[in-house]
Amino acid sequence: MTPEGKVKDAVKKVLKKHGVWYFMPMQNGFGVVGIPDFICCFHGIFLGIETKAPGKREQTTPNQDRVLREIKEHGGYTIVVDDAKQLEDYIIFLRSE
Repeated sequence: MTPEGKVKDAVKKVLKKHGVWYFMPMQNGFGVVGIPDFICCFHGIFLGIETKAPGKREQTTPNQDRVLREIKEHGGYTIVVDDAKQLEDYIIFLRSE
């Protein structure tokens, strides 16, 4: 399994633990370029999660940056993670808002 694949598996566990509905769009070249790895909804919050291999959190593509920005512009939330703990902390923060 790739390092990013391990992060994705850990993210799934965090999402399930918190009862977050999620969908992972197929990355097969036929979808919209830049869509986050996870599309989520919980407690009325739309959340896009982009996963990266450890140490590569700052390495999003211009298309990923564009889509993450568009989600925020429409009132959604986004996060880029290279460790599932980052997501765990963010979910706890969002629940407190």
